[in-house]
Amino acid sequence: MPLPDFIRAFPALDLPFPDDVVTTNVIRSESGLAVFFTFHKNFSLPEHSHKGQWGTVLEGSLELTISGETRTYRPGESYSIPSGAVHSAEVPAGTVVVDVFEEPDRYPLRG
Repeated sequence: MPLPDFIRAFPALDLPFPDDVVTTNVIRSESGLAVFFTFHKNFSLPEHSHKGQWGTVLEGSLELTISGETRTYRPGESYSIPSGAVHSAEVPAGTVVVDVFEEPDRYPLRG
């Protein structure tokens, strides 16, 4: 199910990935950043770390490795990545997740 029009009207992030791979719709406050990610193609996110992140799978699945432990998350399942934890992900096409970042400026807004 696609995201509602009002969510798809939220601003996008300026990411180093093309829109045919992943699109974003965001809500930003002074306290954090909430991002709806829609993956249009299979996607591999290499290991990295940053401040805290919480997310949930809305559609599809997400194979997430956090501090060396790998688990697959399905719709309705949530994950929490502690601040500083090294993590990576494998995301199949068609997956939609919402992630909330502790850092309001984790990614810049497009435009």
